[in-house]
Amino acid sequence: MLLYILKRLLHGIFVLFGISIIVFGLTWLTGDPASVLLPLNTPPDQVAQFRHQMGLDQPVPLQYLEFVGRAAHGDFGTSFRNRTAALPLVLGRLPMTLALMGAALLFAMLVAVPLGIVAALFHRRMPDFLARFVALLGQSVAAPWLGVMLILLFAVNLRWLPSSGAATPQSIILPAIVAGAYSAAGLTRLLRSSLLEVMANDYVRTALAKGLPTRLVVLRHALKNAAIPVVAFLGIQIAFLFGNTVIAEAIFAYPGMSRLAVDAISARDTPVIQVFVLLAGAVVVLVNLAADVTYAWLDPRIRLA
Repeated sequence: MLLYILKRLLHGIFVLFGISIIVFGLTWLTGDPASVLLPLNTPPDQVAQFRHQMGLDQPVPLQYLEFVGRAAHGDFGTSFRNRTAALPLVLGRLPMTLALMGAALLFAMLVAVPLGIVAALFHRRMPDFLARFVALLGQSVAAPWLGVMLILLFAVNLRWLPSSGAATPQSIILPAIVAGAYSAAGLTRLLRSSLLEVMANDYVRTALAKGLPTRLVVLRHALKNAAIPVVAFLGIQIAFLFGNTVIAEAIFAYPGMSRLAVDAISARDTPVIQVFVLLAGAVVVLVNLAADVTYAWLDPRIRLA
């Protein structure tokens, strides 16, 4: 198992190295940050001085090598917009985004697991049709529209939940629903199909033939094997959750690092964009590593392959 984990960790390091090359190249292809951050009537000598202070006058390959060297020591440069260190600026928002992602994943699991089990137990009956309809609805509804509808219903009309910010613990509920709705729908469909496939195996039929209750057979015997593709799917969904948090944080004015990244993109704040993408990549790599380890624990054949 240790060798398997080390191999996956080495693979993750190469992924982060590739991400660093891509994000560095794309941020500089968007144009000169000095043209955005400085007024239009700025004298050329001041523009040149600004470019020199920010290291923008050096060749791009040299800038990348310096970026990698500084990043290895935790130095990602200074934010062009806030004039503070980029790494602490983004790290200060990271807990809020991780909390939102965790709440969205919890919402997805709380919705998907019961619906998936019910749909499998009542295959081709009314509960199955209703569960599949809910899953289809969750994958079809646009996240911005869902966010606006939730605000109108729960914040404006019912006044149960706040519509923006993060002043109270309840503020995370609506953004979590928006960020996790698509994942909940996908998990429901996957768990249903996986359970149906597992329940067709001989050992499940034997347990049912012995007179064991169907719920006991599903929860004790079938669910663990059915969870193997679900765990792999969860690792993939983390990347989608990052994309959905961008929408949720923008709609609900949630003070996470995704909203900070959107503002940085508008201002061409290259250091902040680079830190955000690399941190997001690192989180995705670590979560996928955890999913791979869990996957190998559930199915020992994987780590022996």
